[in-house]
Amino acid sequence: MTSSRAARRHSLGPHAGVLVAMGLGAGAIVVAMVAGRSDLLDVLLQPPAPMGWLLGTAAALVGIVLLLRSADQVGTAAEPAELIRAIRIVFLSVAAFGVAAGWFIGSPVPIVAGLVIAGVDVLETTFLLIVTRSGVQP
Repeated sequence: MTSSRAARRHSLGPHAGVLVAMGLGAGAIVVAMVAGRSDLLDVLLQPPAPMGWLLGTAAALVGIVLLLRSADQVGTAAEPAELIRAIRIVFLSVAAFGVAAGWFIGSPVPIVAGLVIAGVDVLETTFLLIVTRSGVQP
């Protein structure tokens, strides 16, 4: 880690990343709740077919990239925190595949489910990372 990155990380505080991750996870859940209960996001949840196919293809590609990245990290994980981060990426790829399926079939249900999966996963793995960080070291 370079000295400027270390200084920047130190200036943000040790828990800044945790707070950002928890905020993003909670935000994804809130967006899923709003999307499931209002017509505000109909354009994004049920776009015209050609746009839905493009969005679905993009989400599927993101899912593939995340899955490959996770497989690489699982193979090289030396600590529990690294393994938790790799598993987080697996679930984010599952969420991306769910969103892609929703856009391909033209249904908002898999898209909302993907948002919930992503939000719960980020919150859950953030708590696990907090626990492993504060756990007793042998």
